[in-house]
Parts: sequence; C-alpha cells; structure tokens
Amino acid sequence: MLDQLQQVTHIDNVRLGDDGKSVVIIDQTQLPNRTVYLTLRTPEEMYDAIKLLQVRGAPAIGICAGYSIYALACQWDLTNTAAFAARFHEQKEYLNSSRPTAVNLSWALERMEGVVKANADRTVPELLELLGKECLAIHEEDIAMCRAISEYGLTLIKDGDGVLTHCNAGPLATSRYGTALGPLFLGRERGMAFKVFSDETRPLLQGARLTSYELQKAGIDVTLICDNMASIVMKSGWVQACFVGCDRVAANGDAANKIGTSGLAILAKHYGIPFYVLGPTSTIDLNCPDGDHIPIELRDPDEIREKWYAEPMALPEVKCYNPAFDVTDHSLITGIVTEKGICRAPYTESLAALFK
Repeated sequence: MLDQLQQVTHIDNVRLGDDGKSVVIIDQTQLPNRTVYLTLRTPEEMYDAIKLLQVRGAPAIGICAGYSIYALACQWDLTNTAAFAARFHEQKEYLNSSRPTAVNLSWALERMEGVVKANADRTVPELLELLGKECLAIHEEDIAMCRAISEYGLTLIKDGDGVLTHCNAGPLATSRYGTALGPLFLGRERGMAFKVFSDETRPLLQGARLTSYELQKAGIDVTLICDNMASIVMKSGWVQACFVGCDRVAANGDAANKIGTSGLAILAKHYGIPFYVLGPTSTIDLNCPDGDHIPIELRDPDEIREKWYAEPMALPEVKCYNPAFDVTDHSLITGIVTEKGICRAPYTESLAALFK
C-alpha cells in the first residue's frame, strides 16, 4: 500500500528537461485515461500549457513558470547583460499573461526576475547559474511547504472522518503531497482511513478526472459526486470537514478557488461543517485588500456547451458565462492552513503575522 501511495504522492508532474532548455510536464488534460508527458521548448508552448490547463494548480503553475523562464533564458544567444534583462522581462510578461487569477504565476516570475535585477553587474553565464538555482529552489521549497501544510491539516481531522473537496489540490496540482489533499495522503501513510467525497467540479471536471484518480490510485476511499449533490451528502452527516485549495488569498482572508467553491462554503456554513482553505504563503497576496480586487478569469463558452460531449449540449447561439473561479468570503472560512501554521479570523491580523 505504501508503494502504491508513494507512486501518487511523489509523481514527477513538472520538471526541468534533461537538456536544461526545456520543461517536461504531465499533460493533465489527458488524465485519467492516458499519462502523457509533454516537452515544452518555445514560449508559445509554455504559454499554452498554462492557458489550456495542461499544467494547472496554483503551485504547479508557479513551479512550471520558474522552470520555463529559465529554460528560455538558456536558449538565448545574448552576451550583453542589459539586453538579456530586457529579453527576460519581455518573456516574463508574456508568460504572466497566460492566466490572471493564480498569484503563484506572477509570484514565481517576479522572483526569477528579481535575481536578474539584483545582479545587474554579473555576466550572462553568472546570471544563468543563479537563475538555475532559483527555479530549483522554488520547486524544493514547494515540496517542503506541501509537507508542512499536510502536517498542519492532519491535526484538523481524525481517523474515519468524511472529507469533502472541490477541484484538485493534490500532487498533480502542486508537488509531492499537495495542499488540500495532502493531509489525506499523509494520514493514509500513517495508517488512518478517511471517506472522501470529491465534487466532479464542472465544467472542466478536475475533481472527477484528477482528484478521484489520485485518491483511488493511492488506496483512499473516494466517492465521486456531481457538484449539486454536496448538500445531500452534508445533510446525511457524511462530512466532518471540507478541504479546498486556493489560487489567491486576499489580505482579509477572501479566497479565490475553482468555480463552485463559494457555494460549497455556504452549504458548509448552513450544516455547521468546518470549511478549510489550504495553500502555501506564496498564494497569499497582501497587496490585494479583498476578494473584490481578485481578477477572475473568464474562459471559452464552449467549455460549457460542448467540452467532453460527443455532440453539443446547447445551441451554438446560447450565451454562456464561464468564470474559472469564484471568491469565498472570509466569513465562511473556518481556517486557512499554510506551511507556517493555521490562520483564523481576524485574517487581516493572522495572515499579516505570517510575513513578520
């Protein structure tokens, strides 16, 4: 069982290519039926991989972005540091425009560019060496953060509990154990058993395709439900906690996550079920005062009308509203679990304290 579990928790979902000039990812759009690895070499391939959700999950996007900008920099035939910095900024801005909501994308790219800015007196080869160390550090730090989040999250549930989750925040979306799913994997490793209810997460079905896949492969009891079944599952007393990930947390504790999360939090509040958001501090944006200031990505209407179907399920002229995320109000969140500890209300104070 532990070998089976480790195959899931230690999956190599994003890594630097062996040539140092490419990025290798698992194409998450192909799961669960096929495991396909993609090698990304061009800016366009890297942009599309993020935009088209071939790599997804806020931490994984950040890791991929760090590797991508480094791999591109290694391809440039530039010897002048100023010209290198200008090209770096241009490509950073291009990659950053692929998805607006997940703060880890801009966080990782800004961190990489910070190396260039702080070492303007260095040669290009020296800059490349420093950038290589930095992108590896981003990945290694995320592994450590996920483990710490898993440890803190595990203190919130007990053996035999039912846990409901939405979208996917496991190893595929992060590194190693994951965030929202991390405590479940860690608990299983220690002999604990949970009953997990996984929302299918329309319209892109990450809960069905990815979360139920990861949990089933790891030998964890998982039941897949349609999003509109969460209420009856809660009312039946089968859920003792809700664990979800996040793509951006505002300074007041409002949290953006996959569309449908806010409604789940409202249901949990009604049924008296604790609702926890789990994510690394790199997902917390203290420069964003509240959820009203979080940009919400709008996606292609055809994802609602025809994606996954053999033929369209709506007429082509029917209007569709397809936001990728919603914002859960801080008043609905029982706690925000980070690698530095569990934050509770008032979040304006507890989140700020993490960075002191």
